[in-house]
Amino acid sequence: MTDEKKILVLGVGNILFTDEGIGVKVVMELEKEYSFSSNVELMDGGTLGTKLMGPMMECDILIVVDAVLGNDEPGSVYRLTGEDLRRSLAFKDSMHQTDLLDTMVLCDLCDRRPECVVIGVEPKDYQTMHDDVSDVTQARLPFMMEKVLEEVTAAGGSFEKLS
Repeated sequence: MTDEKKILVLGVGNILFTDEGIGVKVVMELEKEYSFSSNVELMDGGTLGTKLMGPMMECDILIVVDAVLGNDEPGSVYRLTGEDLRRSLAFKDSMHQTDLLDTMVLCDLCDRRPECVVIGVEPKDYQTMHDDVSDVTQARLPFMMEKVLEEVTAAGGSFEKLS
């Protein structure tokens, strides 16, 4: 039996609404550029809502990547835990089927709620229908990737840069 924690890096958001899709885009870039240890899974969670309950209950550490409304300058990057999770767009009622906070509550009711952190960016535009993120958000993508990799390492996962 191993003490290795299972880590899920979950990119969420709607890629059709500009910066709301940043979480999915970060995960896609991480998949392209790195290989991860066997205890780390990367997932495009899109707008799946409660359909993410299974994968969430199967992990010990959940790292959500998303757009975050923190009333700061567009491009500001946040690390959220605990009650601050409500600032993440995925943790609010939006175009998502249900918010992730509700899904976390359901995981809690099943006595299988993972430890959770959100790495997010203040969006410049999350309402315009377009599949590219804004220039401001795109410029922050490498920094967000770096922050996710720091969280993976802190949680006990590892990674290697692909050549």
